[in-house]
Amino acid sequence: MPPRLQLLLSGRAAPIRSRPLNPYFVNIPLCLRLAPQRTITADGKPLPEAQNQSPGTNQEQLPHVSEEAATTGKITGEGGPDLEQGTPVQEILERDKEGQEKAPEIIKENTRSSSSPKGTRSFTTSARRQQEAMISFEDAEIETQGHKFGLPELPLPSNAHIKHRYDPVVHQVTNLLMKDGKLSVAQRNMAMILTHLRTASPPAVNPNRPLVPGAPPASHLPLNPILYLTLAIDSVAPLLRIRSQKGAAGGGVALQIPVPLGLRQRRRQAVQWILDAASKRRSRGSGRGGFAQKVAEELIAVVEGKSGVWDRRGGVHRLGVSARANLSFGLRRR
Repeated sequence: MPPRLQLLLSGRAAPIRSRPLNPYFVNIPLCLRLAPQRTITADGKPLPEAQNQSPGTNQEQLPHVSEEAATTGKITGEGGPDLEQGTPVQEILERDKEGQEKAPEIIKENTRSSSSPKGTRSFTTSARRQQEAMISFEDAEIETQGHKFGLPELPLPSNAHIKHRYDPVVHQVTNLLMKDGKLSVAQRNMAMILTHLRTASPPAVNPNRPLVPGAPPASHLPLNPILYLTLAIDSVAPLLRIRSQKGAAGGGVALQIPVPLGLRQRRRQAVQWILDAASKRRSRGSGRGGFAQKVAEELIAVVEGKSGVWDRRGGVHRLGVSARANLSFGLRRR
């Protein structure tokens, strides 16, 4: 509901306060406030400047840097600035007469006192000072030193190719260590295995399970980890494998036939046995180098004759000896 109108108070006048004037215009007449400021006379000429009037704060011109440096040098007795370096200001002023009149006094004095011959500059840059110290390549004799590392001798060795730069055993074991195509992980594990073989103590060889003939002493093996690895693999590599021929013995009975293996096949079978035995070992800790350490410990156990790989090799050889009479089955088929 709207409020009621109070008729008794409607005739009372409301107070009006005037806006405060700027104190700067209080003492100035109104005619002068509205008059525009004149900067020129009626003839179009600028107004004359006042006599004996001190310049303002932004009207005083500072001396040139070179003049200030020359004045400081005279006071301290060190001499003026070195005007011989930098851009050819003197040559510019010789062509500009108006610039000579407005130039600083120190440059005017230097221009008057300089009496350089025509066609030369009255200054020297840093490039000109270094020109005397530079060696003229035209006069210098170039001596041919040949190739930096020398040319290789032909024919190239077997390990000079980039794809065959590693030892064959190391390359084969690295490929067998690789899983899911991760070659870099396999190479890192191979490096850890060789490092463990190099830093481990010399093994104690078991005379009942001798290594391959021509093996170096056990105390020399850590000095050459690649030879250490090759010796452990070749010592347990089987000479043959057993192939089963179904129905060859009659009545559906399979016949066991021994088949000889090549060098790479023998090493492949030995590495697979070693990796199977290493995967069954107990882990000593966590980390990405745990499997590599177990493989290295298994290789050391092979050299010492403590690994179960020796029993698997012996079982295959015994089975092959017992089945040597079946070798003639293949000959009869031919």
